[in-house]
Amino acid sequence: MKAINYYIVIKKIKEAAKTVAGLELTEQQNSDVRYLKAEVVSCGHLVVGVFTGDIIKYDKHAGHGIEWGDELYHVITAQDVVLVE
Repeated sequence: MKAINYYIVIKKIKEAAKTVAGLELTEQQNSDVRYLKAEVVSCGHLVVGVFTGDIIKYDKHAGHGIEWGDELYHVITAQDVVLVE
């Protein structure tokens, strides 16, 4: 699978539940987090500064899911990437 143009194929990374003052937040309480973490699977040839294998943070409302084989991936655009770790 190979992304084209300004598209990036990512695989979401499930983050551990966060705690506040020793209390574990549920996913619903944790929903105010705007950015999610993912690993880049493929980058289009017009994407600058992001490479395959990078860990990124992106806007959680961005993109759409795509099923490839038995795996679920997400496709976002380069402008949805907030930072590269």
